[in-house]
Amino acid sequence: MTGKPAETIDAFHRGAFHLLQPKGRGHRSGMDAMLLAALVADDRPVRVADLGAGAGAAGLAVASRLADTQVVLFERSAEMADYARRSILLPGNAHVAGRVSVVEADVTLTAKARNEAGLLDESFHHVIMNPPFNDAGDRRTPDALKAEAHAMTDGLFESWVRTAGAIMIPGGQLSLIARPQSIAEIITACGRRFGGIEITAVHPRERENAVRILVTAIKGSRARLSLRAPLIMHEEGSHRFSPLVDDFNNGRAAYDRL
Repeated sequence: MTGKPAETIDAFHRGAFHLLQPKGRGHRSGMDAMLLAALVADDRPVRVADLGAGAGAAGLAVASRLADTQVVLFERSAEMADYARRSILLPGNAHVAGRVSVVEADVTLTAKARNEAGLLDESFHHVIMNPPFNDAGDRRTPDALKAEAHAMTDGLFESWVRTAGAIMIPGGQLSLIARPQSIAEIITACGRRFGGIEITAVHPRERENAVRILVTAIKGSRARLSLRAPLIMHEEGSHRFSPLVDDFNNGRAAYDRL
């Protein structure tokens, strides 16, 4: 006889919102989601799409920090979409529950099928994404739920960025987090859809190689690409977050565009 899968309820932004997540299996959200959410800096009443949302950490972080946002969490996995729905209903998320919804959909759909799945053309001001970025050649985990969330497929950035461009209003912002080795694919995927690309390398500590990149881009912009100052995660010689990263992690600040 098998028991119910183990789960945890985890606090983010110093308890400003909570997330229900699988324990010991699947993808568990953490700092990547908080860095991604910090890329949305907009005080207007806006709609935000979180593509491949998992249990909803990044989207909920945006909704928790920005009181005028409406957020839609798009997730292909039925199991993770269920975690997202149950996360929204947690008592600690009552202040955002009316502004966050979940749509179970494959973000790689195109044209009519994409619209029929709820990914409607030109309906969002911001699109955020933390797509799977483990190389297909990496050793595969036996955890199927985790593999689906982590394993990159051919043409992944092209298909995800294409969808982002389709569902975003002109002038809207794309925000994503990825590994540094994907930088060329991301720039190519943006193509003529997006300009004004800004890239921030995320380093564990001073003098250590970057482990992530943060990317923002504007639909329809013709501005040139720029590299922002690097973001240093930890203070030298410790595991303590740098002051700026700590602000992002706790929802006290956003990483405004230059």
